[in-house]
Amino acid sequence: MVASHMLSASLRGLPVSLLDLVLPPRCAGCGASVAEAGALCPACWREIEFLTPPCCPRCAYPFEFEVSGETLCAACLARPPVYDRGRAVLRYDSGSRSMLLAFKHADRTDLAPLFGRWLARAGAELLAEADMIAPVPLHWTRLWTRRYNQAALLAQRVAAEAARPFQPDVLIRRKRTAPQKSGRAARTRNVAGAFIVPVRRRAQIEGRRVLLIDDVRTTGATLDGCARALKAAGATGVDVLTLALVVRPQRVV
Repeated sequence: MVASHMLSASLRGLPVSLLDLVLPPRCAGCGASVAEAGALCPACWREIEFLTPPCCPRCAYPFEFEVSGETLCAACLARPPVYDRGRAVLRYDSGSRSMLLAFKHADRTDLAPLFGRWLARAGAELLAEADMIAPVPLHWTRLWTRRYNQAALLAQRVAAEAARPFQPDVLIRRKRTAPQKSGRAARTRNVAGAFIVPVRRRAQIEGRRVLLIDDVRTTGATLDGCARALKAAGATGVDVLTLALVVRPQRVV
C-alpha cells in the first residue's frame, strides 16, 4: 500500500489518462475500481451516513426530528463546550471507519482532497466567519513516528477550498498525552494543560475567530482543550469542524 502511494506521488506529472492506466482509480473506502480518483463506489456511498440537519446548533449532535429555534442537545445544556460551534461531515461508524483509519494511520494521504471538499461544504457557515484555519496539533514525538498530521492535511485543504489563511502552528501540543480513555471527564483530565499558543503567535490570534480542524470528534475534550488555549490567547471565537463525529446516546454526567 505504501509503495503504491509512493509510486503515485512520483507520477503526478503525467497526464491524467496515462496515470489512470498505470494506477487505476480506486474507491476511497474499499479499493474497488472507480471512474475517477477520490471517489467512492456505489456500495461504499450507501454505507456512509452524512450528518445533516436537524442537529444541535452548538455541537452538531443529530436530532431524530425537527426542533424549534436554537434548541440545544441535553449534553450542551448540561455542560456547554468551550468551543462556540461544532460541525461534522459524517458519522463515525462501520461504514466510515476503514477509510478514516487508513487516512490516519496507513499513509492514505491521497484522500485529503476528497475529505477537504466534504469539510468545506459541511462547514460553509463556519468558514464564512473564520479569520483563519488551524489544525489540532500532534505532539512532536507522535508527529515524528507518524510522519504527518492528518488534521493539518485536512486544514490545509479546507483553507484552499475556502480561500482562508492556513495557520498550522498557532497551537502547540506541549505534552504527549496517554491514549484517550472513555468518558468525557477522563478525556478532559487527560488533555488538561496539553495545548498552548506560542508567545510569538499571540498577536495573530488576538481579536480573531479561529476554525479548528480535526479528523474525528469523540467527546470533544481535545477540541475543548485547544479552544481554551486559543481563547486565553485572545481569540474572539473558536469553532470546530471535523470529518467524523462519534454519535452515542448522550450521558449527562
